[in-house]
Amino acid sequence: MSSPHHPPRPTLRQTGSALALCSALLLTLVAAEWRPLIDLDERIARTTHRWAVQDHGITRACRILTDWVWDPLTLRLVCAVAMVWLVWRRSAWWTALWLAATCAFGTLLQQGLKALVGRPRPAWPDPVDSAHYAAFPSGHAMTATVVCGLLLWLLHDYGAGRAVWRTTMVLAVISVTGVGLTRVWLGVHWPSDVLGGWVLGAFVVAVAVGAYERWRV
Repeated sequence: MSSPHHPPRPTLRQTGSALALCSALLLTLVAAEWRPLIDLDERIARTTHRWAVQDHGITRACRILTDWVWDPLTLRLVCAVAMVWLVWRRSAWWTALWLAATCAFGTLLQQGLKALVGRPRPAWPDPVDSAHYAAFPSGHAMTATVVCGLLLWLLHDYGAGRAVWRTTMVLAVISVTGVGLTRVWLGVHWPSDVLGGWVLGAFVVAVAVGAYERWRV
Protein backbone atom coordinates (compact mmCIF):
# COMPACT_ATOMS: atom_id res chain seq x y z
CA MET A 1 0.00 0.00 0.00
CA SER A 2 1.26 3.48 -0.81
CA SER A 3 -0.16 6.73 0.45
CA PRO A 4 -1.51 8.87 -2.41
CA HIS A 5 -1.03 12.65 -2.40
CA HIS A 6 -3.99 14.85 -3.14
CA PRO A 7 -5.26 18.23 -1.95
CA PRO A 8 -8.06 18.57 0.62
CA ARG A 9 -11.44 17.90 -0.95
CA PRO A 10 -14.13 20.62 -0.83
CA THR A 11 -16.57 18.06 0.62
CA LEU A 12 -14.22 17.51 3.56
CA ARG A 13 -14.20 21.23 4.35
CA GLN A 14 -17.97 21.36 4.04
CA THR A 15 -18.34 18.35 6.31
CA GLY A 16 -16.04 19.93 8.88
CA SER A 17 -18.03 23.17 8.79
CA ALA A 18 -21.33 21.34 9.19
CA LEU A 19 -19.98 19.31 12.12
CA ALA A 20 -18.61 22.47 13.75
CA LEU A 21 -22.03 24.11 13.45
CA CYS A 22 -23.83 21.07 14.87
CA SER A 23 -21.33 20.83 17.73
CA ALA A 24 -21.73 24.52 18.60
CA LEU A 25 -25.52 24.28 18.47
CA LEU A 26 -25.67 21.21 20.70
CA LEU A 27 -23.15 22.70 23.12
CA THR A 28 -25.24 25.87 23.36
CA LEU A 29 -28.47 23.95 23.99
CA VAL A 30 -26.86 21.80 26.69
CA ALA A 31 -25.14 24.74 28.41
CA ALA A 32 -28.38 26.77 28.31
CA GLU A 33 -30.31 23.75 29.66
CA TRP A 34 -32.86 24.03 26.85
CA ARG A 35 -35.97 22.48 28.32
CA PRO A 36 -37.14 20.33 25.37
CA LEU A 37 -33.68 18.72 25.16
CA ILE A 38 -33.47 18.19 28.93
CA ASP A 39 -36.95 16.65 29.02
CA LEU A 40 -36.11 14.27 26.17
CA ASP A 41 -32.84 13.28 27.86
CA GLU A 42 -34.63 12.57 31.11
CA ARG A 43 -37.39 10.50 29.49
CA ILE A 44 -34.93 8.31 27.63
CA ALA A 45 -32.63 8.00 30.65
CA ARG A 46 -35.46 6.97 32.98
CA THR A 47 -36.66 4.32 30.55
CA THR A 48 -33.22 2.80 29.88
CA HIS A 49 -32.33 2.86 33.58
CA ARG A 50 -35.49 0.93 34.40
CA TRP A 51 -34.52 -1.67 31.79
CA ALA A 52 -30.94 -1.80 33.11
CA VAL A 53 -32.12 -2.48 36.66
CA GLN A 54 -34.44 -5.26 35.48
CA ASP A 55 -32.13 -7.01 32.98
CA HIS A 56 -28.96 -7.95 34.85
CA GLY A 57 -27.50 -9.95 31.94
CA ILE A 58 -27.51 -7.10 29.44
CA THR A 59 -26.29 -4.68 32.10
CA ARG A 60 -23.36 -6.94 32.96
CA ALA A 61 -22.46 -7.27 29.27
CA CYS A 62 -22.62 -3.48 28.86
CA ARG A 63 -20.27 -2.98 31.78
CA ILE A 64 -17.73 -5.41 30.31
CA LEU A 65 -17.91 -3.75 26.90
CA THR A 66 -17.69 -0.18 28.18
CA ASP A 67 -15.02 -0.87 30.83
CA TRP A 68 -12.74 -3.11 28.77
CA VAL A 69 -13.47 -3.44 25.07
CA TRP A 70 -14.52 0.17 24.31
CA ASP A 71 -12.77 1.90 27.18
CA PRO A 72 -10.88 5.05 26.04
CA LEU A 73 -7.59 3.58 27.27
CA THR A 74 -8.13 0.43 25.20
CA LEU A 75 -8.89 2.50 22.10
CA ARG A 76 -5.83 4.69 22.63
CA LEU A 77 -3.74 1.54 22.85
CA VAL A 78 -5.16 0.51 19.46
CA CYS A 79 -3.97 3.88 18.13
CA ALA A 80 -0.55 3.26 19.66
CA VAL A 81 -0.34 -0.07 17.81
CA ALA A 82 -1.21 1.72 14.57
CA MET A 83 1.54 4.26 15.25
CA VAL A 84 4.10 1.50 15.79
CA TRP A 85 2.99 -0.15 12.53
CA LEU A 86 3.33 3.14 10.64
CA VAL A 87 6.86 3.67 11.89
CA TRP A 88 7.98 0.05 11.55
CA ARG A 89 6.45 -0.84 8.17
CA ARG A 90 6.24 2.53 6.45
CA SER A 91 8.77 4.74 8.21
CA ALA A 92 5.87 7.21 8.39
CA TRP A 93 7.07 9.21 11.38
CA TRP A 94 5.04 12.29 10.56
CA THR A 95 1.86 10.30 10.08
CA ALA A 96 2.41 8.55 13.41
CA LEU A 97 2.98 11.89 15.14
CA TRP A 98 -0.13 13.30 13.45
CA LEU A 99 -2.14 10.35 14.75
CA ALA A 100 -0.84 10.88 18.29
CA ALA A 101 -1.41 14.64 18.15
CA THR A 102 -4.99 14.21 16.93
CA CYS A 103 -5.82 11.77 19.74
CA ALA A 104 -4.25 14.13 22.27
CA PHE A 105 -6.17 17.11 20.86
CA GLY A 106 -9.43 15.16 21.05
CA THR A 107 -8.77 14.31 24.70
CA LEU A 108 -7.90 17.92 25.59
CA LEU A 109 -11.00 19.23 23.79
CA GLN A 110 -13.17 16.69 25.54
CA GLN A 111 -11.81 17.50 29.01
CA GLY A 112 -11.93 21.24 28.36
CA LEU A 113 -15.60 21.10 27.38
CA LYS A 114 -16.43 18.95 30.40
CA ALA A 115 -14.89 21.58 32.65
CA LEU A 116 -16.55 24.44 30.74
CA VAL A 117 -20.07 23.02 30.69
CA GLY A 118 -19.92 21.23 34.05
CA ARG A 119 -23.03 19.19 33.34
CA PRO A 120 -24.03 16.79 36.15
CA ARG A 121 -24.38 13.13 35.31
CA PRO A 122 -27.67 11.29 35.87
CA ALA A 123 -28.24 10.41 39.53
CA TRP A 124 -30.20 7.31 40.54
CA PRO A 125 -31.30 5.86 43.87
CA ASP A 126 -30.38 2.40 42.53
CA PRO A 127 -27.40 2.93 40.16
CA VAL A 128 -26.06 0.04 38.10
CA ASP A 129 -22.71 1.73 37.39
CA SER A 130 -20.78 4.87 38.29
CA ALA A 131 -18.59 7.44 36.53
CA HIS A 132 -16.68 10.56 37.48
CA TYR A 133 -16.23 14.10 36.16
CA ALA A 134 -18.77 16.11 34.20
CA ALA A 135 -21.14 14.52 31.70
CA PHE A 136 -20.91 16.52 28.47
CA PRO A 137 -19.53 15.32 26.11
CA SER A 138 -19.24 11.57 26.58
CA GLY A 139 -15.54 10.72 26.63
CA HIS A 140 -16.20 7.13 25.62
CA ALA A 141 -18.30 8.13 22.60
CA MET A 142 -15.91 10.86 21.50
CA THR A 143 -12.78 8.73 21.86
CA ALA A 144 -14.36 5.84 19.93
CA THR A 145 -15.39 8.19 17.12
CA VAL A 146 -11.96 9.80 16.87
CA VAL A 147 -9.99 6.54 16.98
CA CYS A 148 -12.26 4.61 14.61
CA GLY A 149 -12.51 7.56 12.21
CA LEU A 150 -8.75 8.00 12.05
CA LEU A 151 -8.07 4.31 11.56
CA LEU A 152 -10.68 4.03 8.81
CA TRP A 153 -9.18 7.01 7.00
CA LEU A 154 -5.66 5.56 7.29
CA LEU A 155 -6.81 2.22 5.87
CA HIS A 156 -8.51 3.99 2.98
CA ASP A 157 -5.54 6.29 2.39
CA TYR A 158 -3.07 3.41 2.29
CA GLY A 159 -5.22 1.37 -0.07
CA ALA A 160 -6.40 -1.45 2.21
CA GLY A 161 -8.13 -4.34 0.47
CA ARG A 162 -11.90 -4.45 0.20
CA ALA A 163 -12.29 -7.25 2.76
CA VAL A 164 -10.12 -5.46 5.32
CA TRP A 165 -11.90 -2.16 4.71
CA ARG A 166 -15.40 -3.64 5.03
CA THR A 167 -14.53 -5.63 8.14
CA THR A 168 -12.99 -2.60 9.81
CA MET A 169 -15.96 -0.44 8.82
CA VAL A 170 -18.40 -2.89 10.42
CA LEU A 171 -16.32 -3.08 13.61
CA ALA A 172 -16.04 0.71 13.73
CA VAL A 173 -19.79 1.24 13.35
CA ILE A 174 -20.52 -1.36 16.01
CA SER A 175 -17.96 0.16 18.37
CA VAL A 176 -18.97 3.79 17.98
CA THR A 177 -22.69 3.04 18.18
CA GLY A 178 -22.32 0.39 20.85
CA VAL A 179 -20.22 2.40 23.27
CA GLY A 180 -22.71 5.26 23.15
CA LEU A 181 -25.63 2.96 23.86
CA THR A 182 -23.83 1.31 26.78
CA ARG A 183 -23.19 4.68 28.43
CA VAL A 184 -26.88 5.57 28.31
CA TRP A 185 -27.97 2.06 29.32
CA LEU A 186 -25.70 2.12 32.38
CA GLY A 187 -27.15 5.47 33.41
CA VAL A 188 -23.87 7.39 33.47
CA HIS A 189 -24.64 9.72 30.54
CA TRP A 190 -27.57 11.59 29.08
CA PRO A 191 -28.33 10.77 25.43
CA SER A 192 -27.24 14.26 24.33
CA ASP A 193 -23.84 13.65 26.00
CA VAL A 194 -23.34 10.70 23.67
CA LEU A 195 -24.60 12.63 20.65
CA GLY A 196 -22.18 15.40 21.54
CA GLY A 197 -19.32 12.91 21.75
CA TRP A 198 -20.16 11.50 18.34
CA VAL A 199 -20.47 14.89 16.62
CA LEU A 200 -17.39 16.40 18.27
CA GLY A 201 -15.36 13.29 17.53
CA ALA A 202 -16.35 13.40 13.86
CA PHE A 203 -15.43 17.11 13.81
CA VAL A 204 -11.95 16.36 15.20
CA VAL A 205 -11.41 13.69 12.53
CA ALA A 206 -12.55 16.01 9.73
CA VAL A 207 -10.26 18.82 10.90
CA ALA A 208 -7.30 16.47 11.39
CA VAL A 209 -7.68 14.82 7.98
CA GLY A 210 -8.09 18.19 6.28
CA ALA A 211 -4.95 19.52 7.98
CA TYR A 212 -2.98 16.39 7.09
CA GLU A 213 -3.96 16.47 3.43
CA ARG A 214 -3.15 20.17 3.19
CA TRP A 215 0.23 19.66 4.89
CA ARG A 216 1.36 16.86 2.58
CA VAL A 217 0.44 18.53 -0.72
